[in-house]
Amino acid sequence: MWQTIGANMSRYRSYPRIVGETGGKDFIVAHPSADATALAVAAVRGAYEYQGQKCSAASRLYVPRSLWSTVRDQMVAMIEEIRVGDVRDFRNFMGAVIDRKAFDKISEYLEDARRNARIIAGGQADASKGYFIRPTLVETTDPGYRLLCEEIFGPVLTTYVYDDEKWSETLRIVDETSPYALTGSVFAQDRQAVREATSALRHAAGNFYINDKPTGAVVGQQPFGGGRASGTNDKAGSKLNLMRWVNARAIKENFAPPRDYRYPFMGAE
Repeated sequence: MWQTIGANMSRYRSYPRIVGETGGKDFIVAHPSADATALAVAAVRGAYEYQGQKCSAASRLYVPRSLWSTVRDQMVAMIEEIRVGDVRDFRNFMGAVIDRKAFDKISEYLEDARRNARIIAGGQADASKGYFIRPTLVETTDPGYRLLCEEIFGPVLTTYVYDDEKWSETLRIVDETSPYALTGSVFAQDRQAVREATSALRHAAGNFYINDKPTGAVVGQQPFGGGRASGTNDKAGSKLNLMRWVNARAIKENFAPPRDYRYPFMGAE
């Protein structure tokens, strides 16, 4: 949703201010040194909480080949356990997607994945008693595949498996794949890898997480937002947002003005 502030106020007509929820194609990228179990849990929580219908939900995952089989098997086991149903039953991890339009859109992406990629887990959509879509894990060999590039806004996580020695190249792919830059995370035990990712992805995520899922910002206590096509980098986050709407003005009042232009240090020694 876009909201134009002050559009009808004459003093601001020349300088429209816009703040908005402009989406994100949020990522998780793992280094070969990553903790496989922590990565799998973060991917499942990050991608499927709230049916994947949150702006910070993980929707693309980059995993080194050496870890993929372990991470994949752990994720599949968790996905098969996930209960989907009425949110009033707290045993359910997921509910229905928001409406028919969202259901149809997500279902189209699932069909595309069946034709052009590989569905590892999930993939079922059932609108008989509500707009329910199973948490879905997709694997592709094409880093430019549309499910890695387009915002789906649903419980669909697409994985690209890269060769371990192509870590730096993969960071460039992550950075260049999407015009969005809302949230993202890196998983690595190697501190040099963390530093490299933090630098290489500095413009790829307004909220950047290390060894954690790319969701869960404490709104009102920290800045939240992204760069590029994801907005102003401080929407709805903290007092930093206020700076978007005001001009700073400093006022000084002196109750003991000086009576001589000379400073004390200028006196004779």
